[in-house]
Amino acid sequence: MFSELTMASALARAARLYPEHPAILDTAGDLTWTEYVARIARAASVLRSLGLEPGQRFGILSHNSVTQAELINAGYWAGIVPVPINYRLAPSEIGAILNDAECQLLTIEDRFAPVLADPALAPWRDRLLHCGATPAGLAGPSYPSLREGATALAMHPSAPDDDAILLYTGGTTGRSKGVRLSHGNTIANGIQIALAIGARTTDRFLHALPMFHSADLFGTAFTLVGGAHAYIEQFTPNGLLEAVARHRITVLSLGPTVVIMTLQGGDFATHDVASVRLLFYGSAPMAVEWIRRTMERFPRAGLQQSYGLTETSPILTTLIPEQHLEAIATGRHELLRSVGRPVLGVELRIVDDQGQPVPPNTIGEVVVRGPNVTKGYLGLPALNAEVFRHGWFHTGDAGYLDEQHNLFLKDRIKDMIITGGENVYCTEVEAALYRHPAVSEVAVVGVPDERWGEAVFAVIVPAGGQPVPSEQELIDHCRQHIGGYKIPRRMAFVEALPKSAMGKILKNELRQTYGQ
Repeated sequence: MFSELTMASALARAARLYPEHPAILDTAGDLTWTEYVARIARAASVLRSLGLEPGQRFGILSHNSVTQAELINAGYWAGIVPVPINYRLAPSEIGAILNDAECQLLTIEDRFAPVLADPALAPWRDRLLHCGATPAGLAGPSYPSLREGATALAMHPSAPDDDAILLYTGGTTGRSKGVRLSHGNTIANGIQIALAIGARTTDRFLHALPMFHSADLFGTAFTLVGGAHAYIEQFTPNGLLEAVARHRITVLSLGPTVVIMTLQGGDFATHDVASVRLLFYGSAPMAVEWIRRTMERFPRAGLQQSYGLTETSPILTTLIPEQHLEAIATGRHELLRSVGRPVLGVELRIVDDQGQPVPPNTIGEVVVRGPNVTKGYLGLPALNAEVFRHGWFHTGDAGYLDEQHNLFLKDRIKDMIITGGENVYCTEVEAALYRHPAVSEVAVVGVPDERWGEAVFAVIVPAGGQPVPSEQELIDHCRQHIGGYKIPRRMAFVEALPKSAMGKILKNELRQTYGQ
């Protein structure tokens, strides 16, 4: 069903079929597909000149940029695996990812140079490639300087099953997991997305979500059809709208939090968004009131919701614009709580604890298979055996299918919070809090939050014989161990946590108590 394309051969195909079409839209100057792929080939030569060989990995610590896109694509071209890293993580977490991935090089944006002072990143101070000029006092060459003097590298003949990119997602044991996505996985989902949204050569896609997220792979669809890519460093409501107006963006892929913040804080009076034909959103449904406001502010845009995971490259299902319009027109708003039907090529079932399919409208675990599903986690054979069973990937998410095969998600079997589009695993936050000597027991849950969708909430039993710590003290403590977005800003101090007869903490009771 899907071709033998790789991420590299897809780039070469775009340059061959759409040579004069815009590939990059940037304030520093637009690039055609011919110009852009030539730069990628030179960038690949830079990586090889620094000693990286096909199959090896390199880390990237950077905000969204054309430079980061070039480096990721250069990895594809040279057969070297890029590892984009969440720059919001603590230095120790960044170091753990670099070590786990066995990266040979760290490419780093200048503004992140201060994190190299942390002892956890000491081994990387002499294995750097700087995205800009080399900062004073640091070793490592400047990527732009090397690229300008490089000659084009011939495309490495990667196979579809070869690793294309390694993306890290939070782990329930406190350890991040490296998700191995092959060229075949990413190309398959690019084709699935292109078909689902009707991608066009004339499309202009804005990379607004962080490029360390699997959501950024949405852009593959536009490379396949010869569309154009634009980038914003970091999201702000007016920054997003300004980029849309400047580059005449036609397709946006955003999290619900980003959509709501844009509606609340964006100046629509001075920014023309009439070019947007599709607003694709995912990670969680939006309330009908926000959907109505989005339709009002983006009057020419269809709304399309999705569900997916890093492990699925990432999109699994989609609720198409026609279904949004039908739900609004008929008043059957319950459909808007669905994440839609599986994209072409994805098989999706709801199964019980024994792995057997259940009838429609029965809650069970979501399991999937398809060409976009990862080959597995890096270096975690026991976990791979747990989640890949009988040819199906067990997502850990609970939901049900209605009679029309629309998927409704009900809860997360994995103990995870989605706050502002970021995945936060409760056990990871709990592990950080347990390091504080004044914490005896702790349970972390997600509670509703108007701005972020969910907020991280900690329920703490203080240790006996110690002063009860302040919230700010615990926040400062957590900052040493986990990324800022994972830190609970809301807390409750209690004498005891509710537990079952077997001693298991009853988090459902905590959600009911504090979820108000």
